[in-house]
Amino acid sequence: MMIKQPLTVLCLGLVSQLGYLPVTLAANDFKPVDKTIGCDMMIAGGGLSGTATAYEGLLAGKTVCMTEITDWVGGQITSQGVSALDERPTQRAKKYFPRGYLEFRQKIQDRYGKLNPGDCWVSEACFLPKDAHNILYGMLRTAESKGKGKLHWYPNTVVKNLIVGKRGDGQQINAVVAIQHQPQPGTAPINTETLSQTIEDAYSYRDSPKFQKQKILFIPPYQTPKQLASTPTNWYVVDATETGELVGLADVPYRLGLDPRSAEEPSSASTSGDPYCTQGFTYPFAMETTATPQPQTPPAFYSQYAPYYSYELKRLADFGVVYSYRRIWSPGEGKPAKFGGINYAAPTPGDISMQNWTWGNDYRPGSAQDNLILDRSQLQLGKQLEPDGWMGGLRTDTLRKGEENAQGFYYWLVAGETDSRANPDPNSPNHWVKTPNPNQKYLSGLDSPMGTAHGLSKYPYIREGRRIIGRPAYGYKDGFTISEADISRNNLLDRSKMPQLTPAQNRQLRAGLAGANALNVLTGRGRTPSRNRSTIYADTVGIGHYAIDFHPCMQNNPPESPNNSDRVGSRKGEGQAYPFQIPLRAMIPQKIDNMLVAGKSIATSHVAAAAYRIHSFEWSAGAAAGTTAAFALERGLTPAQIVESLPNPSPSIVELRKRLEANNNPTSFPNTSILNNNWQEWK
Repeated sequence: MMIKQPLTVLCLGLVSQLGYLPVTLAANDFKPVDKTIGCDMMIAGGGLSGTATAYEGLLAGKTVCMTEITDWVGGQITSQGVSALDERPTQRAKKYFPRGYLEFRQKIQDRYGKLNPGDCWVSEACFLPKDAHNILYGMLRTAESKGKGKLHWYPNTVVKNLIVGKRGDGQQINAVVAIQHQPQPGTAPINTETLSQTIEDAYSYRDSPKFQKQKILFIPPYQTPKQLASTPTNWYVVDATETGELVGLADVPYRLGLDPRSAEEPSSASTSGDPYCTQGFTYPFAMETTATPQPQTPPAFYSQYAPYYSYELKRLADFGVVYSYRRIWSPGEGKPAKFGGINYAAPTPGDISMQNWTWGNDYRPGSAQDNLILDRSQLQLGKQLEPDGWMGGLRTDTLRKGEENAQGFYYWLVAGETDSRANPDPNSPNHWVKTPNPNQKYLSGLDSPMGTAHGLSKYPYIREGRRIIGRPAYGYKDGFTISEADISRNNLLDRSKMPQLTPAQNRQLRAGLAGANALNVLTGRGRTPSRNRSTIYADTVGIGHYAIDFHPCMQNNPPESPNNSDRVGSRKGEGQAYPFQIPLRAMIPQKIDNMLVAGKSIATSHVAAAAYRIHSFEWSAGAAAGTTAAFALERGLTPAQIVESLPNPSPSIVELRKRLEANNNPTSFPNTSILNNNWQEWK
């Protein structure tokens, strides 16, 4: 439903009487509400996980409201510019993905006549971000029609406040306050300026010289008092943002950065944890090969960031290798080339490459002075947890530096002659030479691949955000979390490679790896078997498979400091992972009963999150969130009630999994049951 002024005041009074809103809302509300929208599901964040949540919710016939800070759906593959799908060979060969993800891949194939129109070598699917947005948005509208649901899509919109109140024995979100912004008449269009130049304005209620604002109130659909009394909740709010915004704003328990070293997280680089050492973020950009050299002008700030840039490894120290790595469009076919054992097609005029390079446009701060995602203490200090105080939970100056670092990397790639990780000694085995490649053009403009006047992605690619701590459960007295020990293929007992654990931690790790044989191992009557599968969960609602892949914070700050390096020990956990599952418990936050978490903010450790962050996982988590919310509304249950009987699965979790599987949203991989203890074939 949508109620416009002047009925908004009446609506607020009505929902206050019914228990939706505290009557004190008006005291904090210094801008009138412009729109009030009723939703079965309110999704914050239109990335891949949010899109998948909406897709399944619409097919289930629900009214879905979705906000997004940019004007594109798709997140990683659109507004964040990383339009190259990260997939594992076995999963890709079996085409074992959720139905919406498979539909998207097929539509890319149909759009170009092939999955890989850029002939990139990082993936079998590389494409233009704008095309991905158009495909995904079309899929949502088709799902709306097919399922007889209703989509309320709000681009250029941020969540400003959550109205939380008591219901039953717990707390629930009763309303979500958001701000939508549009350019003032006669001013520059959206996507003209970078995010760092607009983000603080976007979170302010007040109109500005740049933007007109609308204040939007999202609430549940109307129910009578009798209906309210007979159901545990009448809507669900899903945090599908890239950084866990609602997690921070709702102030539910969560973690950031490194976890303390433990039996569950044995490779951690810190014995105490470090919330400021998160994975680096990236501003991708696109560049086009030209037939002739182009003028290349260094940015004014180039010298500040030049000490950082590098090809990283000798076997990668070739422009053609880096360029073709994520080439997203090619009108022809270049000559076959090879460098460092990598085969690729040489760049030809008209080719377009998207750049996402660790020692390039990655920006990797790691201190309390420059971390991007603010932790709870920093949010409190900045008064962002006060009513209407939320400003996005990010450090604006670090966003700006990430933007500058990316723009400087383009100049280095085409004109630079230094390399921070190459040994200058020509006799060193780690010596290589950086040469200019001027036949390139930086692509900018609203019609460019990134859809921005400045050429950078609309939003940075975020690898790690706030990660919830799930509710205490059987075997998880401190709160449910998926850990490194649950998924890693590494030999976690190899003391020559792994950090030193305490004797008690070592015993606990051995017992955990032994599983059913834990008692024999602890009493010395058996040897610790090597892990040959990931943990199996009775409440699994989705799947994922990817390596444990780090872009860690830097040892010194600022990240661009000369002679800098990765945080010491931060890559110890890097390596392959077994196919893994997404347990429903990882999506249920503490404290709030009608909130689900999708995407990268589910309950994972820092190491596990390095695998649980790629494209198909995000879709699977979103499909699980949308299906679970619809199922819970229909059955009159909360997600916490669905899993409360574990480790014994309840009839409701069995029924939910059957619904997911019937809709071709897998909850486990083929031949990976508890009856099969060897998953080595999954590569």
